[in-house]
Amino acid sequence: MDVPHIPVLYEEVLETFRNINEGYIIDCTTGYAGHSLGLLKQNENIQLICNDQDQEALLFSKKRLIDYKTRVLFNQGNFEHVIETFRGFKIRGILADIGVSSLQLDKTERGFGFDSDTLDMRMDQTKSLDASVVVNTYSQNELERVFRDYGEVREYKKVASLIVNNRPFSSAKELSDFLYKHLHKGKIHPATLPFQGIRIEVNDELGVLERLFQSIEELKPKNCIVAIISFHSLEDRIVKNYFKKWKQSCICPPDSFKCTCGNNHALGKILTKKPITPTKEEIKKNPRSRSSKLRVFKFD
Repeated sequence: MDVPHIPVLYEEVLETFRNINEGYIIDCTTGYAGHSLGLLKQNENIQLICNDQDQEALLFSKKRLIDYKTRVLFNQGNFEHVIETFRGFKIRGILADIGVSSLQLDKTERGFGFDSDTLDMRMDQTKSLDASVVVNTYSQNELERVFRDYGEVREYKKVASLIVNNRPFSSAKELSDFLYKHLHKGKIHPATLPFQGIRIEVNDELGVLERLFQSIEELKPKNCIVAIISFHSLEDRIVKNYFKKWKQSCICPPDSFKCTCGNNHALGKILTKKPITPTKEEIKKNPRSRSSKLRVFKFD
């Protein structure tokens, strides 16, 4: 079976879940089942819940995991809902690789890549908001917000103005070529960060990640390992802040004279003092892994 995706931090993810020998592991973002297959092979006594909002990815994964079908449940949906959907299950592991999959990047008709013939960027193609709506109908102020808050674009006002004064754009290629022509060229393609901002807006990626964490916090799954792979600072900040919150034993206000909360509110511990990043060898084999960071938390 031809597999068009290399899972990032593969060995590190397997090591993270190595000692789980009962219950369910949820792969919130199954994609092409790279991590899922490794976990099923390694952890022979676990069941796996494979979740993805992309129907194409799930259909591929069902074929790829056919030998393990008695141990796998498939669920199509955004990962913000997956914990609630399976809250009655004995969840011992939660994995979320929240980057864009190679499936989406490489298929030109999905509109994620610089050479795409469409301007789409929807991870869930049943949604109405796509990149063409953002690029061609948002006001200049709205585009400035997208590029400033989600793309972390230094020249966000300039980029928004350029787009508003030269639209409509009919494809990602047309837009990326235009930005390449008009913006300063540094180490990365000048369309990289604007595209990131548009993609996050289209898919509400930060809101979805926040709601995933809120659902995990509400459930407080006992003896459960949570592993999150992020790809840019906005996502990583959310992960880091939730893990920091969950490990706090004292929740009194910072200016309190003494602790009155009981100092017993820690939900577990952070297993990664610093995020785990890919080796030079992995980056060489898979350049898309270079910005990935893995953080791990264990609930008591």
